[in-house]
Amino acid sequence: MARRDHGRLLVERALDGNDRGGRAAKQRAIPARSVTVNLAESPLGWLFAHKQISERQFDAGERLRDDYERSQLGARITMDWSGAPLAQSRGGSAEALDSTSAQVEARRRFDAALAAAGPGLSDILWRVVCSGDGMREAETALGWPARAGKLVLSLALDRVADFYRIG
Repeated sequence: MARRDHGRLLVERALDGNDRGGRAAKQRAIPARSVTVNLAESPLGWLFAHKQISERQFDAGERLRDDYERSQLGARITMDWSGAPLAQSRGGSAEALDSTSAQVEARRRFDAALAAAGPGLSDILWRVVCSGDGMREAETALGWPARAGKLVLSLALDRVADFYRIG
């Protein structure tokens, strides 16, 4: 459950890699390994904390950002030292999705979510949700007038929420 603390919107996030954020995460008990995250630090979190987007829109943006991060579409800063996944038996493959398959699935969901948002709306989604640009920076980069981005982002998040079937 999210809690407010001096302008911060704090929530516990699992470190097991299965947490998707949103309402479902808020209803679960705190896992053995978790971290407290200030959701208001991101541009999307700031908009939610200031009641400029709905919880449904925020959840949709968090799912999109999660798929973006899981697909590892962003630039790498350090070397990836993880080895190839090990099979459980000789000549067999691992039962669970290996990291590459998980990346491919996340990439597929991310691309489909942006396609569901539609042309023109995916640009603002990527800039604010994935890249972490503030609204003013996103509007400037896209050549939009001031205060146009919030309305367009709101429409895009509604479409992404429909894609992810967030009620």
